[in-house]
Amino acid sequence: MASNDEAHFRVMRLIQAKPHLSQRELAQELGVSLGKANYCLQALVQKGLVKMGNFRSNDNKLAYSYLLTPSGIDEKARLTVSFLKHKLAEYEAIRNEIDELQREVAKEARA
Repeated sequence: MASNDEAHFRVMRLIQAKPHLSQRELAQELGVSLGKANYCLQALVQKGLVKMGNFRSNDNKLAYSYLLTPSGIDEKARLTVSFLKHKLAEYEAIRNEIDELQREVAKEARA
């Protein structure tokens, strides 16, 4: 999975779970800079995957919610499958390495 795809996946996943997060809160939850969070959000908005909605009744006119568009929901589903395949492959590689290390330790213990 490409780095941008993973970043976009993580942003869309968090937006779907917590649409009222501010960009600063989004950045904190993702463990990235505010600039990176803004960059990802703007890219998703430009692609039509996320839309921003202003809380009109809120006194703080800078308060927005971020919502996945129907295209965003489809793209998140595609990225979820891709992310899962990638993580399963990583898991298998790590599991194989652990098995090999355990065999080496057992062999050295017998020697």
